[in-house]
This record gives sequence, C-alpha cells and structure tokens, in this order.
Amino acid sequence: MPDTAAIAPARLAATILLLRDDPAAVEAKIEAQMEVFMVVRHQQIDFASGALVFPGGKLAAGDSDSRLAQLCSGADDLSTEQLALRVAAIREAFEESGVLLARKRGAAKLIGAEALDALDHYRKPLDKGAIGIVEMLESEGLELACEALVPFAHWVTPTFMPKRFDTYFFLAVAPSEQVAGHDGREMVDSVWLRPAAVIAEAAAGTRTLVPATLLNVEKLGEQTTVAGALAAARKQPPVMVLPEVVEQADGAEGKRTLRIPGNAGYKVTEFTF
Repeated sequence: MPDTAAIAPARLAATILLLRDDPAAVEAKIEAQMEVFMVVRHQQIDFASGALVFPGGKLAAGDSDSRLAQLCSGADDLSTEQLALRVAAIREAFEESGVLLARKRGAAKLIGAEALDALDHYRKPLDKGAIGIVEMLESEGLELACEALVPFAHWVTPTFMPKRFDTYFFLAVAPSEQVAGHDGREMVDSVWLRPAAVIAEAAAGTRTLVPATLLNVEKLGEQTTVAGALAAARKQPPVMVLPEVVEQADGAEGKRTLRIPGNAGYKVTEFTF
C-alpha cells in the first residue's frame, strides 16, 4: 500500500479539445475529416515539458467567483465545481490559444475575429493571475458559452507522481471566425492535426505525448467528424481514470505498467509509463 502521507494532492484542472472539420474538405464538399487543435509546451515548464497537449491548466481562484453564475450561459444545472471547471477550460484556451468561447451578453453568436482582437490584452494578466476572468467579462459585456463544452474524459494523475492533477477534458467546436494560435510563453508551437496523424507522429517519435493525451487522441479518433465526436461523447459520460500500478515494467528502469478501468472507453486497459 502506498504511503498516503507521501502522496501529493491532485489539483483540479481542465482542458479543451478544440475541434473542426478539415476546412479544405468542407470547401470541396467531400467527406470531412476531423482535426483537433494542440499546442507544444515550453521545454522549461516542469510538467510535461516539450509535450504536445491540449490547451488547459489548473483552476485559478477567480474561476470560482460567485458572480460567474450570472455571466455564463448553460450554467443553470451545473454544480459550483463543474461550473468552475468549465470556466477554467475556457479561460485557459483563451490564454494559451487566443480562442474564446464567449458572446456579447444577450447575443446568440460567439464573438468574431475583430472583437477577439480587442480582447487580446487580457490574456497575459489572466495568465499571471493579475485579474480574474470576471473582470474581463464585466468590463466587456461578455458571457461565457459553457454549454459549448461537452464532457469527454476525466483523468487523475497516478499517486506515485510528485505533481498531480485531477483533470476534466471537454470537447468544443472551434469558432469558425476565430483563429487559434499559441501564446509564445508557456506554449511555443501550435497545430491542427487529425487524430490519426497525432498517433502516427507519436509512434514515429516526432511528437512527445503523455499517456493520457495519447489515449484521449486515440479515443477521439474513433470518430471521423466533429458531429460524430460530440454525439459519441454525449452518449458516454466520462468514467474517472486513476491509473493504478500493476508492476514494474520488465527491462524499463523507472517505468511502471499501469491499469485503467475497462469501462472508460479506451482500447487498452494497461500501458507502460
């Protein structure tokens, strides 16, 4: 049994898989192929440095501000924690990729490129914790589109890791009028890729992915279109995955074989990390 006193607490975190159907395929009116937006973490970051990841991060104090219940659509049936997770996911995507799932209060459409450009100066203060997202929403007359997020996965870092997160993954359609990029600070590159391409590049060693990211890309790749991915996620609520150590991996110093629940929707129940 692990020494519970030595187990690091798992901090709540949230991440978004921004999706789009390949614009070239849509333009040509042929069968669309779904793409997911991913960013590359800076090499000097202490967790998953240099890895290809989805935009996301840990909850900030401002994500639980009580005023947010009135500044988010789709929040009526959410618990305080679940609302904070969606706020964090949207905020992190804005900070790291420049995409903001928000609309002018009372409007139906999400904001477009021009309105988004006018909000760019908020990204750094939000990232540094100098302001909370409420300040931006109130100043700019915005509301977050929490209904745009579809729960997809829930992973908790294994207990033997020194830094742990309790991470909720959400799917969301990337707004067509917004352009995703990377912040140039925590994230040093960004790319739209089909899930099959991500898997192939990881297998070839040209991309670094942590197991949770790779397995979620594989799960996403079971669908070929954004509509199919969203429909599948709505049919299968996430099962919490806390990988458990099975044994030390043979011939792999410092690596372990980990087991995950068989009903979590992944093609494997064990992997080495």
